[in-house]
Amino acid sequence: MHVGMVGLGRMGSNMVRRLMRAGHACVVHDRARAVVDALVAEGATGAGSLAGLVERLPTPRVICLMVPAAAVDALLDELGPLAARGDVLVDGGNSWFGDGIVRHARLSRRGVLFVDMGTSGGVWGLERGYCLMVGGDRDAVQAIDPMLAALAPGGPGDTTQSRGYLHCGPPGAGHFVKMIHNGIEYGLMAAYAEGINILQHANAGGTPAEHDAETTPLLSPERYRYEFDLAAIAELWRHGSVIRSWLLDLTAEALAESPGLDGFAGRVSDSGEGRWALGAAIDVGAPAHVLSAALFQRYSSRGEDDFQNRVLSAMRWRFGGHAEKP
Repeated sequence: MHVGMVGLGRMGSNMVRRLMRAGHACVVHDRARAVVDALVAEGATGAGSLAGLVERLPTPRVICLMVPAAAVDALLDELGPLAARGDVLVDGGNSWFGDGIVRHARLSRRGVLFVDMGTSGGVWGLERGYCLMVGGDRDAVQAIDPMLAALAPGGPGDTTQSRGYLHCGPPGAGHFVKMIHNGIEYGLMAAYAEGINILQHANAGGTPAEHDAETTPLLSPERYRYEFDLAAIAELWRHGSVIRSWLLDLTAEALAESPGLDGFAGRVSDSGEGRWALGAAIDVGAPAHVLSAALFQRYSSRGEDDFQNRVLSAMRWRFGGHAEKP
């Protein structure tokens, strides 16, 4: 295949490299000329503009957008008039699934095919491959099957899902599945973090003289005087445990490099998918206790609960005369 790639960040650039390793030809464009030049040196064809990228691709064209969700519509506004009937435009970023439905309808009026492709794999995708969750019309998805197969991890199974990619359904379906995937990711991350934090606090009892029932309301403080090796425990869980996972692998690596996780302030961002997943849960009436707790914890990590905590402290002082303790 010939594939155009717009957006050459860490994922976009490595997707180009993986495609070229599989024998596909890539035409690449990014606002940052240096990343274009780097891939040209590795065998890609560079384009200084979107028009130039379109000109360098044989028809029917396949153009993949690996850009932030907020930039997709502007790019489609520019690409749409340049694309011909039968061309396939692929949104591989973390867009909201509802936008994919609208984009598909808008482009299909001109005969241009649109695919929403949820992409998971991060910076490890070059070597490990990308898990791809794909939405769109069947003919559009079939047209890009060689690209999907090259980007996916691959495997011995006789289904695409066993090889790491799946046509999940009509327009928007790929990004809907990726949205839920990321919501689950929030919950898994929060569970690991909370459990490891309890281990970290398992020495909260200290000595009887140090125990303060107001700040550490332990009924039996003498029970909580453990000094756990968190890196060793995380490594232990990776071997044979029912909670082993790639996220646990990454956690064990981080703790081994820095047991106190020095250099991390603990401000956890969210890029939107958790909010969208929770919104979908509300729309369809599906309980999502873990997802909502994990999302709101991220807000707390950024200090968004500072004022509400002051309100709590003020109420406690007003009704009981309880002064804040340092």
